[in-house]
Amino acid sequence: MDKMSTLEYINQMFPTEASLSGVEPLMLKIQSEIRRVDAGILAAVRQQSNSGTKAKEDLAAATHAVEELTYKIHEIKTKAEQSEMMVQEICRDIKKLDFAKKHITTTITALHRLTMLVSAVEQLQVMASKRQYKEAAAQLEAVNQLCSHFEAYRDIPKITELREKFKNIKQILKSHVFSDFSSLGTGKESEESNLLQHLSDACLVVDALEPSVREELVNNFCSRELTSYEQIFEGAELAKLDKTERRYAWIKRRMRTNEEIWKIFPTSWLVPYRLCIQFCKKTRKQLEGILGNLKEKPDVATLLMALQRTLEFEDELAEKFGGGTQSREVGNEIEEIGRQHNSQSASDIRKKYEKKLAAHQDTENEKKDGNKDLSAPGAGFNFHGIISSCFEPHLTVYIELEEKTLMENLEKLVQEETWDVEEGSQNNVLCSSMQLFLIIKRSLKRCTALTKSQTLYNLFKVFQGVLKAYATKLFARLPKGGTGIVAAATGMDGQIKTSDRDERVICYIVNSAEYCHKTSGELAESVSKIIDSQFADRVDMSEVQDEFSAVITKSLVTLVHGLETKFDAEMAAMTRVPWGTLESVGDQSGYVNGINMILTSSIPILGSLLSPIYFQFFLDKLASSLGPRFYMNIFKCKQISETGAQQMLLDTQAVKTILLEIPSLGRQTSGAAGYSKFVSREMSKAEALLKVILSPVDSVADTYRALLPEGTPMEFQRILELKGLKKSDQQSILDDFNKGAPAITQPSSVAPVGQAVPPAPPATAVQAISNPASVGFIASREDVLTRAAALGRGAATTGFKRFLALTEAAKDRKDGPFRKLFNA
Repeated sequence: MDKMSTLEYINQMFPTEASLSGVEPLMLKIQSEIRRVDAGILAAVRQQSNSGTKAKEDLAAATHAVEELTYKIHEIKTKAEQSEMMVQEICRDIKKLDFAKKHITTTITALHRLTMLVSAVEQLQVMASKRQYKEAAAQLEAVNQLCSHFEAYRDIPKITELREKFKNIKQILKSHVFSDFSSLGTGKESEESNLLQHLSDACLVVDALEPSVREELVNNFCSRELTSYEQIFEGAELAKLDKTERRYAWIKRRMRTNEEIWKIFPTSWLVPYRLCIQFCKKTRKQLEGILGNLKEKPDVATLLMALQRTLEFEDELAEKFGGGTQSREVGNEIEEIGRQHNSQSASDIRKKYEKKLAAHQDTENEKKDGNKDLSAPGAGFNFHGIISSCFEPHLTVYIELEEKTLMENLEKLVQEETWDVEEGSQNNVLCSSMQLFLIIKRSLKRCTALTKSQTLYNLFKVFQGVLKAYATKLFARLPKGGTGIVAAATGMDGQIKTSDRDERVICYIVNSAEYCHKTSGELAESVSKIIDSQFADRVDMSEVQDEFSAVITKSLVTLVHGLETKFDAEMAAMTRVPWGTLESVGDQSGYVNGINMILTSSIPILGSLLSPIYFQFFLDKLASSLGPRFYMNIFKCKQISETGAQQMLLDTQAVKTILLEIPSLGRQTSGAAGYSKFVSREMSKAEALLKVILSPVDSVADTYRALLPEGTPMEFQRILELKGLKKSDQQSILDDFNKGAPAITQPSSVAPVGQAVPPAPPATAVQAISNPASVGFIASREDVLTRAAALGRGAATTGFKRFLALTEAAKDRKDGPFRKLFNA
């Protein structure tokens, strides 16, 4: 109640007059509370007075206790210093005695060891003079251990004298051992029965000496063993390439003959192993000299035989000494080249990977077993290529022979090619292409058995040349267009005529080129895995694959040109139809049936032989050719009447339907949607042109602008000629057209076959404002399109009423060309 005043408290306690009766009891209660509080205050004051006195007494007692503790600590420290001085006085004499004992013990031990060293050196000297190698080997170990204890006393004259004496004794032992080993291989071992045991003991001495002594002894022994080899094979009689095999026979015979004798050497010395290494280096040096001194190219058979025997010898050494093994997967990689992976069954794929897994496990096991043998120092030297690599610069004659053989086989395959496939064949690939890759695989196997370095890369470049030559052969087999004076005179210059057999052959060439494109990539991949790593990045078949891609493109274009040539007669027949004098609209024209027959006879065969991607490419090329050509052919007609235009519009719809049915006819509908859209767009131009011809003269210009906005004045003039207008009538319409359409400057779709027609740019707002006529043209565009559509449906003329009657009747028929228009 800190914030409440006394007056407010009283008013709160006694709010009414009646409540004043409780004033007396409240006063009594307050007085009682005051007395109680006063008593509590008095007791607290008394207690505080007593506590202050006691606190002073406790502080004084604590201060006194601290002083006593400090005094006691100082006293203890003084006594400790006195005790330490007393102990030092007591132990001073004992410490001197301890040092004396330690020095006496060290001196006694050193003198004892010195006595042993002097005695051991003297004994070793006697053993060395008597050539007691077995005992000397053990004594050498002891002296070496004793000498190690005197490393700290090297400057003492006596120790220096002993060490020098020991060094001289080791030199004497070394000279004795080398002298005794010089008799090895001279025939004395058969005369002296204990010579081999004596030399075996000498080996123990060599092991006890420095490692350099052992290296020197082994090198001397190997050099002495190979001295006779150098003398024999440096002579004029055996220093020839065809005698290479006798070199390896000599070392194998030498090792077999001396196998028992060489057992005197510890196995850790690897004497046969190091002997073979020196033999290989000397042999390589001599073979390099023989190959370098040849005045003319070596005989290929002799060269390859020498190389083959060298590789076999290297394999034997690698197997004997564990110097690495060649990969077993080389043959598997080569076998994979040219296989049709997409036609393999699941069991074939499973077997293939089971073989790879088994080969991988065998390789791992061989590595584990080989690591046990390679634990000895110096083992694991790779013998592969130590001799055979010297043949590498001289194998150009082998590559030339392989190239000659491959080119001869290529010529033979092309000459014997029937340009047909066997019945029941699944891939429809020419036999020559598959046989060519079989020959290449055999050549690759031969080369990988000899080398995997520069020569293999050179052979790979030969493969590139052979495959490019084969692509040229395929290209040359394609049908060619007519050339010469006769062809030019008959208008057949550049045209390609293809029979049904030609079309099949072209399809086989496409499939063969696709097979070669894929297989050449597999060949490059396999070679890159086999060849040495420094050449792997240079292995590339992209140029060869580009060659075969060009063959595929040229073949498909040739197919299209062949069909175009077949369409020539039908297109000519279309221009010969008297469209200007046609009296009525009937069934589709004869040239449409001709186009249908051509496509019906060719497309099913092409669809069954070509892959979906190339069949789609062929269809796109065909549509891009036939659509604009049909459009241009309309301009080649002399005059088209209203009835003729109606008949031609019916024919156009029929041709469009025939073209749309081509994917189904070829039984390949995977890309039919895009093709159908493309055909509809191309044929709609011809339909638009015919609708322009059908339009009345007074609205022909507006209809032309609406339906063919990319047209040109020259094309429009030709349309007026097709309508049969006179020159005088044409001029006024042309003048109005030129005034009303100044923005039409792009070329029309009347362009060479196969050439894309760029669309006309849309009229901009600025052009519309600057030309009021064009504003009116844009404003009436929808009306013109509506009228053109009405003309297309035949609502404007009596002739089209007859056409509608015919179409209505055709709806009730179950077959016929008209029925196709309503079923499309």
